[in-house]
Amino acid sequence: EVQLVESGGGLVQAGGSLRLSCAASGFTVADYVIGWFRQAPGQEREGVSCLASIDGSTDYADSVKGRFTISSDNAKNTVYLQMNSLKPEDTAVYYCAAARLKNGTPIAAIVDLYDYWGQGTQVTVSS
Repeated sequence: EVQLVESGGGLVQAGGSLRLSCAASGFTVADYVIGWFRQAPGQEREGVSCLASIDGSTDYADSVKGRFTISSDNAKNTVYLQMNSLKPEDTAVYYCAAARLKNGTPIAAIVDLYDYWGQGTQVTVSS
């Protein structure tokens, strides 16, 4: 069955770094757009970044551009989110998700586009 499992969250001081992992099973990430989303307390779920590893296309939210980097290791069927220069505003539950790659699939971290979701991993950035 299709499964996405996030890991790597934790508590970090402002200015620090974390690397989140999204391990996929039951499908090949190269055939999907993989997105990272986050949901902070009292906020709606928002797109952070996404990747179509078939051609390396990426997209980032303005709030994380220049600080976060999405990447994939196809041999491990895993997608990563490297988060640097973390800010307290980055505190949220982070989710990875997968959207089937086909003609017309946008490379965009839009919640409604994604078919499969992980359980989330907590990221807390202290000031």
